[in-house]
Amino acid sequence: MPFPSTPTPPILDGALVRLEPLDHRHAAHLAAAADEDRTSYRFTWVPTAADVGDYVDTQLARAAAGTLMPYAQVEKTSGRAIGATAYWDPRLWPDRDALYAVEVGFTWLAASAQGTGINTEAKLLLFANAFDNWNVARVDLKTDARNTLSRTAIERTGARFEGVLRRWSRSWAPGEAGLLRDSAMYSIIDAEWPGCRATLEARLRRTPNT
Repeated sequence: MPFPSTPTPPILDGALVRLEPLDHRHAAHLAAAADEDRTSYRFTWVPTAADVGDYVDTQLARAAAGTLMPYAQVEKTSGRAIGATAYWDPRLWPDRDALYAVEVGFTWLAASAQGTGINTEAKLLLFANAFDNWNVARVDLKTDARNTLSRTAIERTGARFEGVLRRWSRSWAPGEAGLLRDSAMYSIIDAEWPGCRATLEARLRRTPNT
């Protein structure tokens, strides 16, 4: 299901990170970011430096189809794109052109940007836009059920674990091309958003220990 008819995706601007609609102008910086230590990417789709151009093409094609709203994560201090994220899997109310749910995913950061508060603030910006501007009832997050680092990061946003869906989506783990993974599913609903916002804001105040 495509996103409802909207103008260009909004730029989401924070103190540490600015989320800009993904574009080929971000490719060189993303290639450098992807070429850092890749230890944390075992279960995540992160392009190699050589593949960043194709990665951007793929995400922009999904954006053109209306199924994805991809962003570059731009570090405010350097002005460099140090990762990516996206809204995707939009679900619309059956009787009107408006979202009731969306997923936040396709997220990765350069190793040097991890643990700096950038991921925390990016999630705060994405969630706030979805709940406060789009008035969604639910935001989804999911990850490979084996990805303990990602699951811990998701849980620290305040999202609630809903269970594991077996053989739910493609695996990105090395040696598992063409195989399916079990996905750990999480969500935040509108009634939980104020508490989640407070949690994320408190974590940002403790930066860099977020």
